[in-house]
Amino acid sequence: MEELNKHFINNNRRHFLKKLGFGIGGLAAASMLDPISMFSKTTDPNMVDLKLPHFAPKAKRIIYLFQSGGPSQFELFDYKPMLNKMRGMELPDSVRKGQRLTGMTSGQASFPLVGSNFEFKQYGESRAWVSSLMPYTAKIVDELCFVKSMHTEAINHDPAITFFQTGSQQAGRPSIGSWMSYGLGSLNENLPAFTVLLSRGTGRPFSQPLYSRLWGNGFLSSLHQGVQFRSGKDPVLYLKDPKGMSREDRRKMLDYISELNHKQETEFGDPEINSRIAQYEMAYRMQTSVPSTMNIDEEPEHIIQMYGADAMVPGTYAANCLLARRLVERDVRFVQLYHMGWDQHENLPNQIEKQAKDVDQATAALIMDLKQRGLLEDTLVIWGGEFGRTNYSQGTLTDVTYGRDHHPRCFTMFMAGGGVKPGFTYGETDEFGYNIVKDPMHVHDLQATIMNQMGIDHTKFTYKYQGRRFRLTDVSGHVVHDILS
Repeated sequence: MEELNKHFINNNRRHFLKKLGFGIGGLAAASMLDPISMFSKTTDPNMVDLKLPHFAPKAKRIIYLFQSGGPSQFELFDYKPMLNKMRGMELPDSVRKGQRLTGMTSGQASFPLVGSNFEFKQYGESRAWVSSLMPYTAKIVDELCFVKSMHTEAINHDPAITFFQTGSQQAGRPSIGSWMSYGLGSLNENLPAFTVLLSRGTGRPFSQPLYSRLWGNGFLSSLHQGVQFRSGKDPVLYLKDPKGMSREDRRKMLDYISELNHKQETEFGDPEINSRIAQYEMAYRMQTSVPSTMNIDEEPEHIIQMYGADAMVPGTYAANCLLARRLVERDVRFVQLYHMGWDQHENLPNQIEKQAKDVDQATAALIMDLKQRGLLEDTLVIWGGEFGRTNYSQGTLTDVTYGRDHHPRCFTMFMAGGGVKPGFTYGETDEFGYNIVKDPMHVHDLQATIMNQMGIDHTKFTYKYQGRRFRLTDVSGHVVHDILS
């Protein structure tokens, strides 16, 4: 309890706003520092009952590096020499146990086992296994917490990604970033609490698309939807003033619109009107905050080299990792990166080599950059996809190439910072890499653990909608305390 009290006392901005007077100066300051609460309904019963955080958090911010498509654990982190010994032999029925397959391989007459074409070694004091595809990641394994026993029910991309991002395989629920924005609010009122960055991998550049509903607000206020930062000349769409409009004119226009919206809200009582007012105000302030945040020219040369040459190419994974650091440095609550192209159904060795090169150096650089700035301690970094890959080959197996289908039964993710154990491996799969034999972690368990690090009891963090209380973890999930420091 004492730790929680210290957290609230040290939370200067919120403490200041709570004690702020309601004179003219106070109202002016509140409109600048906390426009969301200034222009939002405070009578929402869902908001009144939140009282978050429930306990002192270990992390203030999250960077979620989502690897869309399903990275193969066998080529990256889950070393299985048995698969190399039995290369070309049939997957035993005793291992598969009749588990369902996707429509892409269910019709195969044969399921030949295939190990990795890439060399594995153990690294660091933790002796973690990492393949030659990830040399930079190998150097920082003692900062990482590997989870080798992730599992999910979803077997196809869209429901599987939606499950990780919203806690449901069906579209329409709020994304995890929206939940964090709703429950914990913003740490920087000049930038959104929840931002999104997208990059397209070189391994399979024309793979499955991603949809904006993955970072949508669902049934929460639209104030909490993710704001996508783009790589073009306009990082946020429709942010710039029209030609010929001065900043003073823009301010007057917003004031008039706000007055009209307030009248409409008084008449109709629609809370989305208040959200609209707050979004207009946020956009006005972002006109100055976003350009400075996106300007990486001010970064020193040694930092650029740390992230790699692609860090200077807008829209690449490396550039987005550097932007993620700049965003959390400015106290953005939740930064979501999506990197597409991990869906290697064929020609896997060639495609995954390019895909791993996209992310390896920049991911390691991000984690070490956060550490050297004192940010890793209270920033939780998450790396992983929506499922893993099969231990048998999809399509023709040759000496040099093979493919792998989707495999939801077990796969690997890793985390760093934010109160998770560094240099630690949790969970274990069988010698075939097909089933979990120790310490399984479900999608809802991961979500519950993430929220725990942000000071949230996932069972108490709910939103009443259409007569039912919803939560990110639905009706399941437990905090995996074994991975927490």
